[in-house]
Amino acid sequence: MDVEQYMQQLGSQARAAARQVVASSTAARNNALLAARDFLDAARPELAKANAEDLERGAANGLDGPLMDRLELTPARIDTMLEGLVQVASLPDPVGAISDMNTMPSGIKVGRMRVPLGVIGIIYESRPNVTVEAASLCLKSGNATILRGGSEAIASNLAIARCLAAGLEQAGLPAAAVQVVETADRAAVGRLIAMPEYVDVIVPRGGKGLIERISNDAKVPVIKHLDGVCHVYIDAGADLDMAEAIAINAKTQRYGTCNTMETLLVHAAEVQAILPRLAAAYGQAGVELRGCERTRAIVDSANVATEEDWYAEYLGPILAVRVVDDMEQAMAHIDQYSSQHTESIVTTDHGRAMRFLREVDSSSVMVNASTRFADGFEYGLGAEIGISTDKLHARGPVGLEGLTSQKYVVMGEGQVRT
Repeated sequence: MDVEQYMQQLGSQARAAARQVVASSTAARNNALLAARDFLDAARPELAKANAEDLERGAANGLDGPLMDRLELTPARIDTMLEGLVQVASLPDPVGAISDMNTMPSGIKVGRMRVPLGVIGIIYESRPNVTVEAASLCLKSGNATILRGGSEAIASNLAIARCLAAGLEQAGLPAAAVQVVETADRAAVGRLIAMPEYVDVIVPRGGKGLIERISNDAKVPVIKHLDGVCHVYIDAGADLDMAEAIAINAKTQRYGTCNTMETLLVHAAEVQAILPRLAAAYGQAGVELRGCERTRAIVDSANVATEEDWYAEYLGPILAVRVVDDMEQAMAHIDQYSSQHTESIVTTDHGRAMRFLREVDSSSVMVNASTRFADGFEYGLGAEIGISTDKLHARGPVGLEGLTSQKYVVMGEGQVRT
C-alpha cells in the first residue's frame, strides 16, 4: 500500500463528506447514530471474532495485562458502546445555534452561529470502544472524522467501522463521514497530522509519548493535554471530615486517570489534625506517601519527596504531600508544578475560595469537590472527546460544543455603510 496516496484519498473523501454532513439535518445525524447502534448490536458475533483475533495477536506480541484488558470487547463493553450511541443521539445539537444577536446603530443585526470544525483526525491507542465514542461525537457535531486506532486493535476497529458506515448509508449520509485508517503503518499517522488541506484539527488520545510526538510534528491544530498533575489544597479552617473524604476519593477512586490527584497540599495549621488521619487511610489503601520534611516529621512512614515528585503524574498508588504556610504558597506551588489540568481547594472561607477560582490557571478549578469530577459526563456534556489544557478554542473536557467553532452572522434589510 502506498501510504501517501492512501491518506490523500482518505483526506479527500473526508473533506467531501464534511460538506454533506454540515448540510445534513439533526434528524439525519441522529438516525445514523441509531442505525449504527442496531448494526453493531446485530454484528456481535463478527465483533467478537475480530476482537479475538486482536487479543490472540496481542498475546503473541507480549502486550501487558492492562493493555490486554483495554483491548478486550466484552459483551458489557459492547452494551456500553450501544448505550453511548443512544445517549449522543439524545444530546442537543449545537450546530446552527445563533447567540448574542444584537441590533447595531446601523440597523444590522449581528450574532454568532455555532458551526462544525470540518474534518477531525483522531489518533488513539488500545481501546476499540473509542472508535464508537469518537465517531459519534464528531458526527453529532456535524464533522467528518478520520480515525487512526492502535495497530493492536485494527481488526476490532475495522469491524466497528463497517457497522458505522452501514448506519451512515442507511440514514442517507456518506459513509466517508467516518473513516478508519486500515493500515498499521506508522507513516499514516505522520501523514494524517500534516494534511491541513484536508484535516482541520487533530485529537490525540493516548500516552504522553504519542501526544508529544503529535504536538511536535503536527501541521494542523491539536486539542490535547500532556499530563494530569492534579492538586488538592486543604486550607486553614477546612472541614476536616470533608477534606479527608475529598483527598481520599481524589487519589484512590481510580489511579490511572488524568484527573486523579497526584499532589496533596496541606495548610500548616491543619497538618497535626488531618495528616495522621489521611496517612492511616492511605496506608489501608496501599498508597505510598512521598513527603516534604514537614510532612515526614508527622508521618513517619512517608518517604522523601524529591523535586521530580512534584512534577510526577504517577497514575498509580503514590502520592506527593507538601505542607504550606498559606494559600499564597499553595498557589505558587501549583503555578510551578501543575500541568494545568485540575486543582481543588477544600475551604470554609468564601473569599479564599473565590481567589483560588480566579487565580489558579488550570482548565478545571474546584471548591470542595474531588478532582475526579473533571469529566465531560460529570460536567453535563453528555460525553467527551478528551480534555484540553490549552487556552485557545477549547479548554477542559471537550464535548459537542468543543468540536464546533463560531462565525459571525449579520442580518440586514438593505443597509449600506456610509
